[in-house]
Amino acid sequence: MWIRRNGIEKKIGSSKKLVSLCSVQPVPMAAAVHHHLHLHLHFHLLLRPPPRQPSVFFTPRPVPPTRLRSSLQPPTCHLAVAPFEEADQREDKEEFVVVTFYKLVPVEDPRADVAAHLHFLQGRDIHGRIYMNEQGINAQYSGPRKDATAYADWLRKDHHFSDILVQISPALNGHAFPRLRLRYKQSLVQLEGGSCHLPLVEPSMRASPLTPSEWREKLEARKRGETEAAGDTCERKLLLLDVRNDYEWDIGHFEGAKRPNVDCFRSTSFGLSEQEIDPTDPLHGVDKENTDILMYCTGGIRCDVYSTILRDKGFGNLYTLKGGVSNYLKSEGCAEWVGNLFVFDDRLSLPPAKFAEEGDAGEEGGIDNGKPPSSSSQWLGRCYVCGSAVEELRHRNCASIDCNRLYLCCGWCLEELRGCCCSECQSAPRLRPLLPGHQRYDKWHLYRDDTSTISS
Repeated sequence: MWIRRNGIEKKIGSSKKLVSLCSVQPVPMAAAVHHHLHLHLHFHLLLRPPPRQPSVFFTPRPVPPTRLRSSLQPPTCHLAVAPFEEADQREDKEEFVVVTFYKLVPVEDPRADVAAHLHFLQGRDIHGRIYMNEQGINAQYSGPRKDATAYADWLRKDHHFSDILVQISPALNGHAFPRLRLRYKQSLVQLEGGSCHLPLVEPSMRASPLTPSEWREKLEARKRGETEAAGDTCERKLLLLDVRNDYEWDIGHFEGAKRPNVDCFRSTSFGLSEQEIDPTDPLHGVDKENTDILMYCTGGIRCDVYSTILRDKGFGNLYTLKGGVSNYLKSEGCAEWVGNLFVFDDRLSLPPAKFAEEGDAGEEGGIDNGKPPSSSSQWLGRCYVCGSAVEELRHRNCASIDCNRLYLCCGWCLEELRGCCCSECQSAPRLRPLLPGHQRYDKWHLYRDDTSTISS
């Protein structure tokens, strides 16, 4: 047996010699036995070969840094650790989406449904606006794809909403809404006088829905100047009605649609003018029997609601775009459409390609339906201040708290007026600071009483 002592290897023949080499002094019997066992164990450990390094590579489960604290000393044996795979890192990054849907249908107890929806969403990361009443539901929300789609799938289990059209678009940077507001609301959309008295749940009182492909065919036939009704000896006219706000039209619209003279849907009054001549009303003087009115908005609900008002005014040939412009861009691309689409969340403006990302190639009515796009999505907006061309189709709010107008602005006017929409607002008493880039102001009421953020 070989042993190393003081840097010198020596050969010994028995455990007795091993003990003698250690110069053990005579001690009582019990202590001697204990001391002998201790030395035997000590030299047994010295003679044991060093541990081999493990050859197995493993990837530790990622944990938050706060969980790595320990009062224990680090181990002396070091294991080789394999690096994280890129796929694992991608899985850690949640994909956020924006989901929109609505359904006009009788609901017996909407307040109970609100409570059930809130219960289902507990523990799920959902932000947005979800309103319910006796006439249905209107929802726009954002969240991780898993949570966002789980809510829509759960809603479809209710027979009232089994056929609901759910539209999904990509979120640009996490949540597109600051918080969740899910509640009972008397009107699903903002309209002067409310909408609870309108026959929204009666399909016959609403406009006839057209699929995106049918809508496109109508627009193409209109451009060719062909008769819309086969066998009709009287040439029918077609009027394209944008049921949105003027600032929405400014960044994108269907070709041939006139700019609405409305800055808030609440005050929309198309077809209601009592004056003999009203140039601001696109439906004034229209032949109600021989004119097909094609109505469109972002997601479809505003058209459905307003079409019941026009029905009551005697307009019989009403058509709406099913699912609105967002559904059309997903199915038909930018055909007959110019510019971007305004959306009522933190994204503000989306190009047509963003909706196509969520489309399924090859489906009926999809983008690869064999029809080449008939127009380009290129569109130059106009600066609200000087009227010059604006390439960046993204609105901003006026820096004046009392104005807060949404408007397009060129870079020169933005700097010259310090974020205001006009010189009058620039001299307003309560101004917010100019924000660079795509930054947005907080809700204006947060600045209203906070003098520390108001410039003098």
